[in-house]
Amino acid sequence: MLTYILRRLGAGLLLLTVVTMVTFWIFYVLPRWAGVTPQGMAAMYVGRAPTPEALEATVDRLGLDQPVAVQFIEFMRNLLLGQEYTFGHETVECAAPCLGYSFITNTPVLPQIMDRLPVTMSLAVGAAILWVIGGVTVGVLSAVKKGSIFDRIAMSTALVGVSMPIYFTGLLALAFLVHQWGLFPVSRYVPFTEDPVAWFQVMLLPWITLAFLHAAQYARQTRAGMLETLNEDYIRTARAKGLSERKVIFKHALRPTLTPIVTILGLDIGLVMGGAILTEKVFSLNGVGAFAIDAIVSNDLPVVIGVTLLGAIFVVVCNLVVDLLYPVLDPRVRITA
Repeated sequence: MLTYILRRLGAGLLLLTVVTMVTFWIFYVLPRWAGVTPQGMAAMYVGRAPTPEALEATVDRLGLDQPVAVQFIEFMRNLLLGQEYTFGHETVECAAPCLGYSFITNTPVLPQIMDRLPVTMSLAVGAAILWVIGGVTVGVLSAVKKGSIFDRIAMSTALVGVSMPIYFTGLLALAFLVHQWGLFPVSRYVPFTEDPVAWFQVMLLPWITLAFLHAAQYARQTRAGMLETLNEDYIRTARAKGLSERKVIFKHALRPTLTPIVTILGLDIGLVMGGAILTEKVFSLNGVGAFAIDAIVSNDLPVVIGVTLLGAIFVVVCNLVVDLLYPVLDPRVRITA
C-alpha cells in the first residue's frame, strides 16, 4: 500500500512538471514559432497601447530575447524561488511560488488569485456535494426500479440536464427564482467568515444550477454501473446467502460502482476549482474564472498564465487524491498495486 501511495505521489509530481513545461511551451515557444518578435510578446504583458520604452523594458525584464532554454530555466526558477521586478528606483518582490507579475495592476498574480479563490472554492465544494449526493441517489434508485415511471422521469430529466448549458439554466434561474418569484435574494458574495447565513443564501442558487448540470451525468453513470454490477455472480451469491436487499445494494453493488464516479468527480472538481467561468459570470461571482475572463479581455497575459497553471495544479492534485481513494473503495486495487 505504501509503495502504491509513493508511486502515485511521484507520478503526480512528474505530471505537474510536464504541465508546467507545456504551459511554458504554449505561452513562450509557440509565439516564437509563429514569428512573434520579443517586442510583440512583451506587448502581451503590458496591456493595450504600450509605449516603445515600456516594451523594451519588459523585454529586458522578462528576458524575452534570450534563448528558449534560458527562458525556461528562468521561468522555473522564478516559479519556485520567486522574483524581483525593478521599476526605476522601486523594486517589487514576487514571493515564491511566483505565478507572474501583472504589469496592468502592478501586483503579483498569486495574491490576486488567492483573493478570489475562496469564492471559487465555495462554489466548487458546495455544488460537488449536491451533485454527488443527488446524482448517485437518483442513479441507484433508477437502477433498482429499472423500467418504472421514476426511472423514466429521472433519466429524461438527466438527459435534459446534460443537454442544457449553464448559461441557459443560470439565466432561467435568475429570471424566475430570483427576480420574478423572489425565492432567492439578490445580493453579492458574502465571505463565510463574515456571515455564514448570508454566504449560504447567496451561494445556494449557484450550487443548485451548477449541480443540476453535473448531477445529470452522475445519475446516468451510476445507473449504468449499478445495472452492470447487479448482474454479477457475486451479487447473486450474496442474495442466495439471504442478505437483505439493502445490504446487497449499498454494500456489495454500490461500492464498486463508485470507482468510476470518483474518477469523474476528481476531474470535475479540479476543473471547477480552476474557475467555473460561466457560473461565476452568470451569478456575478468574482471568482478565479471571472478573473481569468477579465484578464483575457484586458490582455493581461501573466494573469492568464497564472490561472492556467493553478487550474492545472488543481486537476492534478484532485486526480491524485482520487488515485489514493481507489484502494479504499475497491480492495482489489491493493492487490494489484
